[in-house]
Parts: sequence; C-alpha cells; structure tokens
Amino acid sequence: MKRLSTSFSLRTRLFLAMILLVLVACLMILGATYFQYQNEAADYNLFRLDRKENQVHRHVNYLVQKHGLANQKDTVWAQHQDEINAITEIHKVEFSLFTLEGDPLFVSFLPLKIIANNYHLDAQVLSDLNNATGKRFLEKNEDEIGKFQSSYSFLKTPGGTPYGILFFPYFEDVSFSENELNTFLQRLYQIYLIMLVISIAVAYFLARYVTRSLERLRTQIDQTGLMKRNEKIYLKNATREIESLVNSYNNMIDDLEASAAQLAKSSKDQAWQEMARQVAHEIKNPLTPMRLTVQSFQRNYDPSQPNHKANIQEFAQILLEQIDTMSQVANAFSDYATLPKAQLQRCDVVEVTKRATEIFEQDQVSFSSNVDQAYLPLDRTQWIRVMTNLIQNGLQSIPAKKTPKIDIVLNSTPKLVKVHITDNGMGIPKDLKDKIFEPKFTTKTKGMGLGLGIVKNIVEAHGGKITYTSEAKKNTTFTITLKKNENA
Repeated sequence: MKRLSTSFSLRTRLFLAMILLVLVACLMILGATYFQYQNEAADYNLFRLDRKENQVHRHVNYLVQKHGLANQKDTVWAQHQDEINAITEIHKVEFSLFTLEGDPLFVSFLPLKIIANNYHLDAQVLSDLNNATGKRFLEKNEDEIGKFQSSYSFLKTPGGTPYGILFFPYFEDVSFSENELNTFLQRLYQIYLIMLVISIAVAYFLARYVTRSLERLRTQIDQTGLMKRNEKIYLKNATREIESLVNSYNNMIDDLEASAAQLAKSSKDQAWQEMARQVAHEIKNPLTPMRLTVQSFQRNYDPSQPNHKANIQEFAQILLEQIDTMSQVANAFSDYATLPKAQLQRCDVVEVTKRATEIFEQDQVSFSSNVDQAYLPLDRTQWIRVMTNLIQNGLQSIPAKKTPKIDIVLNSTPKLVKVHITDNGMGIPKDLKDKIFEPKFTTKTKGMGLGLGIVKNIVEAHGGKITYTSEAKKNTTFTITLKKNENA
C-alpha cells in the first residue's frame, strides 16, 4: 500500500516562502515607517518648541529693555501685565515668568506641581536649571490636561546677565498628528495590499515555472519501468541543478535498458537451459531400459534355443515401446513450442465437448449441459485436445483402488459459457497451486508436465481463462470460462 505523504510539495513551499517573504518585508517596512514618522514628529515638535520659545524670549526681552524691568520687584512687573499678557495672544502660546529665586513675576499657565508649591519653583528645578548645559533644560509633564513638554531657561540682559526664568509649556496637536499618521498608514496599507496581490500572482507563476521541469521529471520517473521502452528527457533552458538531475535520469535510462537487455538474455538462456534439462531427462528415461535390455539380450540370447524367435520378437517390442516413448517426448515439446494458431469457426460447444467425452468409457466420464446448443467461435481440433487432456489428467490422478469418476458440466448464460471438469482424484496440494500451469510441472510419475501448459495456451488463444479449485485427497475441479460472441 502506497504511503501518503504529509509534507508540502516543492512548488507549495516556494509559493509560501515567497508570500511569507513579501509579508515580512511589508511588516518591516510598515514598522520602520511608523517609528520613522514618530521620530520625525518628535523632532518637528522639538523644533517648534525651540522656535516658539525663542520668539517669547525676544518679545519679553524687548519689553524688559523698553520698561527697564530687569531686576525690578514684582510690583513693577505688575504695572505692565497687559503688555506681557498680550504676548500670549500674539504668539498663541502660554508661558510664565519667575525671578532667579523662583518667585512668580507673571503667570499664564503652570503645571499642578508648581501651583501646589504656592506658584514657586522648587529647589530641584532651580538646581537642574543651573546645572544644565546652556542653562536650559526640558522636562515631560503629565497633568489633568494631558501630556506635554515644557522648558526652563534663563532670561538675560544684552550683556548676558540673568534676570529671570522663563517657563514655556508646549502642547502638541496630538489629534492632528494621529489623524495624519492614520491617513498615511491607510494609504500605505492599500499600496501594500496591491503589492501583496501582485506578489501572490508572481509567486504562483514563478513557483510553477521553477518546478515545471521537476514535475516533468517526476512524471517521467513514474512512467519508468523495467519492461517498458523508456524515453529520455531533453529540456531547454534548464538550470544547472535541473540539468544535472536530467542527466542522471538519462544515464539511469541507459543503465536500465542495458539491465533489461541483460535480464531478458539471462531469462531466455535460463528458459532454454531448463527446457534442455527437461528434454535430456525425459530422453534418458527410455534410454536406460533400452541399454539394459540390449545388454541382457547379448548375455542371454542363444540361437540354439527353440524359442529364440520369440525372444527376438520380445526384444524388438521392448525397443519399439521405448522408441515410441522418446517420440512422444519429442512431439510433446514440439507441440508446446510450436502450438498452431487457433482457427476459430462458429461451432456448437455442447456438441464438440460431448464428442470429446465419447472416446472414454461412459461409466467413468459423464457429460451434462443446461442447454442443447451454444455457439462459440472455436478451433474444433484444439478444443477436443483441451477436453481430452483435462480428462486424461483427471483419470491419471485417481488412485488405482478408487473407481474413476469424471463429471463434465457445461453451463451457458447470455454472455458466458463455463465448463467444469471435476475428478475424484487426490487433489492438488496448496503449496503447489502456483505451479500447476508451469510447462515442466507434473505430479504424475510419468509424462512431461506440458499438458496443462498447452491447455492454458489454447484457452487463452480463445479469449478465455482457466482456473481450478481442489480439496486434498478428494477432488479437483477445473473451470474454463469463454465469452460468447455477440454475433454468435
């Protein structure tokens, strides 16, 4: 029973590998695009924070220089609250101003932690600002309004002397950024979906193209057989690996043909050797008694005896019997080797079979049929030979102490004719059932064992088949099945 393979074919593996490669590439590009977009958005927001913060710096410094507010008390700053507050409207931003000690000078927006500290900057912020490179540092905040970035930087006079601290919060337009990112990703998904469909089609045809040569090679190998005429494979534009496989297959075909020729020659030689041994064996059987008879006659013959003519007659009769035996051997082998082609004519198989049984003793051989006539295309002479051979084999298989009984039953149906020949002999042992129709097989003490081989050849020449059933030491039944001709 052929075992079903559960592994994928090479074509399927190539197809899946190419699709997987495209999917992985798409996912990697999408991931890289997403992170690149996030980094560019962060850089853009940082750039906007710096730009807005510098604008506020310049505007505040302008007011400070205009009104001389540097190092003034908060009461002086309060007198110019309207101008300072106008900065938020002009630049659309929020900011707060503190003294170098962290006291508030102007408040537009503050995170909760500064409000909770009574609107004062804590010591840690002041320390971080003083220690920061460029005297400016950024921090990320999370408040009730959400996440945002903020910067702390010194306000300086034109001479570079710090006079205050600017707190500048930067609020990103997250909704716009996310919408823009989603729109971009959706377009990218559509492009990759189209690419995926195209890649599936390309992968399918590419896999078929790559495996086409392998498929042809597999088909050719499936059709390769020892007893067939195998054809070589010739491919155009094959890859180096496929060409190597094809060359190996063609070399195998050459070796296979050589092996088949050698096997045929060996089988033919073996068949002739077997036939020669069988012929030699059958010829030696009568030669031995002939030699013994001649030697005995030489020793015992006396012309002066009154019955010497009778002795000569007996001697000649023995020799003639052995010569007849040798002639029968030669004729049997000749018949098997050169069986004439069947001359089929429309005949009544009931009448021909009945005629074949009439030459035997009627108390030993009986014939019956379910119809009076059944016409088939038959070679009359060969059919009589088949029946005679089977009846003789049946009679010879019956022990001497047993009364011979051969029953021949012919059954005719609209499409078939079956003839059953049953004897009451010793049967055929089960270990010999596969050898019964072999040319040299016999279970009898005499004969060449060619009869059933000839019978099988004749039956098959008539388009029929012969089978048998047997019970050891009881009986054997041979069944011949012939097909009816539609025009018969």
